Amino acid sequence: MFELADGARLVATVCAVLALAYLFARVEVEIEGEAGWAANLPTWRIEEHLLLDIFWGGRALTGYHLWMFSFIGLVFHFPLFFMGQWSWQLEATIMASIMLFWIVEDYLWFVINPAFGWRRFKQVHVAWHKRWALGAPIDYWLFGAISAVLFWYGA
Repeated sequence: MFELADGARLVATVCAVLALAYLFARVEVEIEGEAGWAANLPTWRIEEHLLLDIFWGGRALTGYHLWMFSFIGLVFHFPLFFMGQWSWQLEATIMASIMLFWIVEDYLWFVINPAFGWRRFKQVHVAWHKRWALGAPIDYWLFGAISAVLFWYGA
């Protein structure tokens, strides 16, 4: 059996999350094109609701995003089912990985999307991210910090 040391396991996990985020961003660019947040997809949408303001950053909830978020959550949890193991530390690492995945995937969607590019990654061009600070959506900062704490706890 081959096992990595704790530090190497964290580095390998983060590298795998970054690779997955890149690949999924490529898929989403192919699916959504220039119309972010499933604006032109044939899916249902809930545009406004108090719970969306609290838990979803004020963005619309779409059928596309509901199923994609559920799918990614299960994919990241799949190793636990495969190994038949669970612990709070493993769960923390998985939740940290999911948060990092969505931050990086979302940013890469802009960077690799021919309709945007990193120069257009600004609040004026990205209506579905409602709240920004220091040049990025507040979600990035909030979930980035939570992700770091969860990675630390899971180590």
